Amino acid sequence: MLLLLRERKFQSRTGQSDSISHLQTPTAQYSTTARPPLSHLPSPSPHNHTPFSPLLPCYINQEVTRVAWLNRSNILYAGNDKWSIDPRVQLVTYIPSKFSIMITHVDVYDEGLYTCSFQTQDKPHTSQVYLIVQVPARIVNISSSVTVNEGSNVNLLCLAVGKPEPTVIWRQMKGKGDGFTSEGEYLEITDINRQQAGEYECITENGVLVPDRKHVLITVNYPPTITDVKDSHPPIGKMALLRCEAMAVPPAEFQWFKDDKHRLIGGSDGMQIQNERTRSILLFTNVTARHYGNYTCLASNHLGSFNVSLRLISESLHGDYWGCVLTLSRPLHGPHCANKP
Repeated sequence: MLLLLRERKFQSRTGQSDSISHLQTPTAQYSTTARPPLSHLPSPSPHNHTPFSPLLPCYINQEVTRVAWLNRSNILYAGNDKWSIDPRVQLVTYIPSKFSIMITHVDVYDEGLYTCSFQTQDKPHTSQVYLIVQVPARIVNISSSVTVNEGSNVNLLCLAVGKPEPTVIWRQMKGKGDGFTSEGEYLEITDINRQQAGEYECITENGVLVPDRKHVLITVNYPPTITDVKDSHPPIGKMALLRCEAMAVPPAEFQWFKDDKHRLIGGSDGMQIQNERTRSILLFTNVTARHYGNYTCLASNHLGSFNVSLRLISESLHGDYWGCVLTLSRPLHGPHCANKP
């Protein structure tokens, strides 16, 4: 909590106006821009109190016969006598040249006008100080992390308090790059897509101390999309693998089929299935002729599925294929087989 104290014009009861001085105290240190002749604020110097306990000094001279501190119309101290029932209000200094009070653990309700009133032999005087309490911006309510399906609408709230009124900015965290930003307590994302998933940061600030920050994670579910596949062309007796990679949230479950009908079980017939988070590998430890053929990789989650076909063919056929063309004529010729490029 920071404090801003401003001394207003002070007048004698004759109506004569004197000079103005003010101070700003982010660290409980004071500065003076003008020094009144009878009562003034102190020159810049540190004081032994916390930033939460403002010191309100009143400099007087030996001609003063009576002196008092008031908050609005309430008397806080009259000389040594305490009138305030607030235990936080304390008399710090009462000597012929200085009459100072302190408010410990200040809060926003202490903001307002404070008056040092003193009587000299010839006339009364007042010096008025307006205490402004500044409260750092703080996030008091923020939406929880959320999981939605792609295409949904997302609404996030970040409620902040402070004095002066803080600003609120939402920012999508994008590592070193610049992410999406939006000003205001509410962030609305319509028809969200997978690229908009991730961590969002709410930042609030009002120029008092450091900004406050909190984070919300948006998880976007979407069905699998196969992003990469790898065929294989091994000779008999060698090791081979077929690879299938898929992106999905939640992660896809993988299944393998041969010739679009027989589901494969890892560990049988010389094959192993190795499933990782985003990919599946069908491993052949010792290729035989019966392993050659077409295979299907199926990736699925609760939102949908995606499949792709892969081939395991002999190395000798890689790049070529054997085709048979049957020509019907009279006399009937047998099938003519040709090596097609």
